[in-house]
Amino acid sequence: MPTLTIDRLVVLLVEPSPTQHKIITGHLHALGIRHIDWTQTAQDTLERLRQCSPDLIISAMHLPDMPGSELLQTIRESSALLDIPFILISSETGVRYLNPMRQAGVTAILPKPYQLDQLKKALYTTIDFLDPEVSDFDEEALSNIKVLLVDDSLTSRHQIKRLLNNMGIADITEAANGKEGVETIETHYFDLVITDYNMPEMDGRELIEHIRNTSKQPGVPILMITSESDQSRLAAVEQSGVSAICDKPFEPDIIKRILKTAVLGME
Repeated sequence: MPTLTIDRLVVLLVEPSPTQHKIITGHLHALGIRHIDWTQTAQDTLERLRQCSPDLIISAMHLPDMPGSELLQTIRESSALLDIPFILISSETGVRYLNPMRQAGVTAILPKPYQLDQLKKALYTTIDFLDPEVSDFDEEALSNIKVLLVDDSLTSRHQIKRLLNNMGIADITEAANGKEGVETIETHYFDLVITDYNMPEMDGRELIEHIRNTSKQPGVPILMITSESDQSRLAAVEQSGVSAICDKPFEPDIIKRILKTAVLGME
């Protein structure tokens, strides 16, 4: 059983509006969270983080001094703060704001206004990242799994690798694009490939096609984790033989399901 529960989460809420602060705090209290700190600007947030690290940051997108996307990127550039989960609550739908959040490893994106169940689900996703439930798995089997992780975003790779490490999977090889992935899979055996779509040199679809049609491991399970929203392009990926596709941000249960069914052959 996970040792971390919702009521033990320490949350830093970044919200310039006192009204929204009151609403969100009320919802967090209703879900059992009691340890909530509050800042109204990005600079105040960064100063607070230099003093202490919360378990979770919940932030608006539009802050007085910088966008929430820039705040998240600044946090991800600090080795001391890199692993703090970050939930965005915003009415913003613009790609130029949301894609940088996805690439920087945002844990969840909630609309404003959101439903209480959406917030609850995001909190449980946070706990699953911090302390994943793996009692259904054989620890030795997990420790023997070899993963190839292909993504041009170092931050995205770090976030996925951290989740896998927390699950007990340590044998992870990284590649920054599809071309590096091809070179790696030709000389090493893997139980699972996790790849992004949009990458330089060779994208995720081309990598999958190579693995399925040319490589020595055509049957290896492949999970694509991507911010790509073009349905025609995603349909082409499905045709190329990907085992599963999930959005950024993703839920840890997606990786668990692939591990159970495609890698370990569990029911």
